[in-house]
Amino acid sequence: MKNFIESAGIDISKLTIDVYLHQMRIHRQFANNKTGFKMLLKWISSLKLNPGEVLFCFEHTGWYCILLSYYLHDRELDYCCVNPIEIKRSIGLKRNKTDKDDAQNIAHYAWLRRDELKASTPPPVKIIELQRMMSLREQLVKQSTALKNLRKGMEQLVSSPSTDVSVNSLDQTIQYLKKQVLRIEKEMEKLINSDESMGKNYKLSRTVKGVGTVLAVQMLLHTHNYSRFNSWRQFSSYCGLVPCQYQSGTSIHGRSRGHPISDRKMKSLLSMAAISAVQWDQELKEYYQSRVEKGKPKMLVLNIIRNKLVSRIFATVKRGTAYVEIKMIAA
Repeated sequence: MKNFIESAGIDISKLTIDVYLHQMRIHRQFANNKTGFKMLLKWISSLKLNPGEVLFCFEHTGWYCILLSYYLHDRELDYCCVNPIEIKRSIGLKRNKTDKDDAQNIAHYAWLRRDELKASTPPPVKIIELQRMMSLREQLVKQSTALKNLRKGMEQLVSSPSTDVSVNSLDQTIQYLKKQVLRIEKEMEKLINSDESMGKNYKLSRTVKGVGTVLAVQMLLHTHNYSRFNSWRQFSSYCGLVPCQYQSGTSIHGRSRGHPISDRKMKSLLSMAAISAVQWDQELKEYYQSRVEKGKPKMLVLNIIRNKLVSRIFATVKRGTAYVEIKMIAA
C-alpha cells in the first residue's frame, strides 16, 4: 500500500461510528450513515490532513460496515476491513472495553501493519442483495423446522390432531413459511440469472455431483463470485478443510487437524455435499470404499472428498466448462 501519514481506527456499531486518529490521538463519534461519513471526512480535512493519506481501518461487523465500505470505495479512499479475531488477538490482555478503546486499538493495529495490510474492496451490489435473500431464507427454514418439532410434540398430547386448533394453526403457519421459502428461492435464482457471470458460474458449479442449490449459492457469496480467493486451496483453508500440524520440540507431536477458526457453515455444507457425492458419483464412491477398506478413518476420507469437490467446483469455473466424469470420457 502507499505511504500513509495517519491511521484512523473506526469502531462501528448500529447507529454510530467511533473514530480514533493514532498519531494525533484524537477521538470523535459520528452517525453511521452518509451524513456522518461526510462529517468524518470534513473533520479530517479540518485537521489539515488529506483523507487520501489516511489509512481507514475497521472490523468486519456484517451489515453495519457495508455503507461505510461503499462510501470510502466510491471516493477512492483506501480502507481495510479486518477480521475482529485478528485485531483482538493482536491487542493482548485488556480489561476495559469501550467504543473509544476499541477504535484506539484498531488504529494502533492499522498503524503497526500499514505496510502489510492490503486495501479492501466492497462486494458487488448483487452479492449483497443475494446475501440478504439467503439470510432471510435461512431464518424462514429455521422457523419452519422449529414449528415442525413443536407440532410433533403436540400430536402426542391430543386425541385428534386433524381437528385440534393448535395443530391446525401450526400446519397453516408451516405451509405459509414453505411458500415464502419457495418465493425467496425463485427471486434468488432470478437475481443470479440477471448477472451473466454469476449465472454462468452458478450453473457450472451445479454440474458437479453433490453440489445442490444452497451450496452453489453459498459458494457465490463466500467467494464473491469466485473473485475473493486465488485458488481452491486457499478456499479449502478458509473452510478449515486443510489439516494443520501441531508440533513443538521433541515431546509434543499431535496429529494434524483442521484449524478451529474457520467458516463452519461452509464446512458443514461441504460435509453434506461429500456424503451426497459418495452416493451418486461412482468415482468418489469407489474411492471412498477402497480407502475405508484399507483402514482409513471415514471422516478423514470424507475430508479428502470435500477438498475434491472444492477443487472440481473451482476447476469448472476457471475453465468455463461443465464438469464431466472421467469414466464417461474413457467409455
